[in-house]
Amino acid sequence: MAITPQEYPRDEKGFLDVARVAPHKHKISINDLYAVIAKAITDAAGKSSRAILEGHDHLSDEDKIEFSRRKGKDLFTYFRKYYGDPAATAYACVGKHYAAIANEQFRNQTLQMERMNSGWRYQFIAKDCALRSRRFISVSDIGAAEADFNATMQIVDTGKTLNIYVSIKNRANTMGGQDWPKAIYALEDVARGDKNRSGPYLCVFGIVIEKGQRLIKAKGKSKSPHSFNTEVWLSDFFWPFFSNFSYSQIAKAVLHVLMQEAADGKPAPLILIPDVMMDVFGEECSKCGLLDSAGNFSDPEKLIDVFCDTKGV
Repeated sequence: MAITPQEYPRDEKGFLDVARVAPHKHKISINDLYAVIAKAITDAAGKSSRAILEGHDHLSDEDKIEFSRRKGKDLFTYFRKYYGDPAATAYACVGKHYAAIANEQFRNQTLQMERMNSGWRYQFIAKDCALRSRRFISVSDIGAAEADFNATMQIVDTGKTLNIYVSIKNRANTMGGQDWPKAIYALEDVARGDKNRSGPYLCVFGIVIEKGQRLIKAKGKSKSPHSFNTEVWLSDFFWPFFSNFSYSQIAKAVLHVLMQEAADGKPAPLILIPDVMMDVFGEECSKCGLLDSAGNFSDPEKLIDVFCDTKGV
């Protein structure tokens, strides 16, 4: 697949020459950064919840509810089957509301979704930080099927605009070696096909929680890149470029928000279980006599019976 190199300023290694694009001139306040992160956590949780029903868009609203009810019963079955130590689990559940246990079990059951949720969270943080940094002419996630967000910025002393198409991954090994060429070409197709683009483009895979600077993916053991217009930016380069904060500063800010929300009695949502699933999980718990009138687990011995009775309850 022949791809023409784009005419944006490059350094001696072929990377974007950062010294020749608009610099950072503004620092987002720490309170604004916290607000961006809090919103990103909520938005990513909501997107994770909606993704549970992906592939079922053809269903009617009534059928979607029925599907969620089945998933809720499946979640209770998962709880009964993969409880770990029955005594320790029963003890840990006492006094907790069924919703908290449902969310915990749901996250255990959806580890892959958790990783996706983390990527979405940092996608939202990066996009909103770029928007508030004032470094970029525009920042948008509209009209980019493969790109998580697009940013445009001034190329110094040329009057030209550089268009950056960003796809965010948690770590470089999120994709196997055989998947990288397809992903690179797909992202570049988005850039080349963008009818609103004016000026050269750069495609970036942002690796948001893995230390490192920049690299260009090459074909096999050769030094020939899959694309001369695609770079992989690891966290030590990615975060300062888009947010004007270091990787460590972003990570500590996320930690601060998670801890603050927990201290305020609002556990930070990681993945939001759909309401119908949670309600059905609670119904199944009630049928087994596990909950008090407030919906809290109240009888640890009965919970052990549920775990250990292979005949069912």
